[in-house]
Amino acid sequence: MIVQKSKTFEELSKRELYEILKARAKIFVAEQHILYVDMDDKDYDSLHVFFEDEGKVVAYLRAFEEGRGIVRMGRVLTIEHGAGLGGRLLRFGIEEVEKKFNLEKISIDSQSHAIGFYEKAGFVVCSEEFLEEGVKHVKMELSR
Repeated sequence: MIVQKSKTFEELSKRELYEILKARAKIFVAEQHILYVDMDDKDYDSLHVFFEDEGKVVAYLRAFEEGRGIVRMGRVLTIEHGAGLGGRLLRFGIEEVEKKFNLEKISIDSQSHAIGFYEKAGFVVCSEEFLEEGVKHVKMELSR
C-alpha cells in the first residue's frame, strides 16, 4: 500500500532520508547515467514529498523557496515507470507546496523528454533548451 508523505528535512527519519537518497541515485546515476553532486545543501531547506511502499521510496520530489513567491521543484522521480505514480506525485506535490509556501509560481527544470508530463499538470515552457549535467532541459513554470 502506497503512503503519501510530505516532510521538512528535520522531520525525515534516518531511514526515510536513506531511502530518498537511494532512490535518487538509482534513477539519476544508475539509470540515467548522470554524473552530478546530489548533495547540494538544498535538501536542508526543502519540502520532501514522497510515496512509500513497504518502507521503500517509490516516487519523490523536493521543493524549496527560490525567491519571493517562487518555489522550485526538482529531483522528480518514480522508481516504476508507466504506473501512474508520477502524475499522482506531481499533483500531491503541488497541493503540498500550495499549503506550505507563499506561492506565486512553481518553477522546474524539466528534462526535454518530460515536457508533456509537466504540461499535463499546467506547466508551460519558458526557455530555450539548455544542457544541464549533459542532459537537455527546459525551464517550465506553473503560475498560481
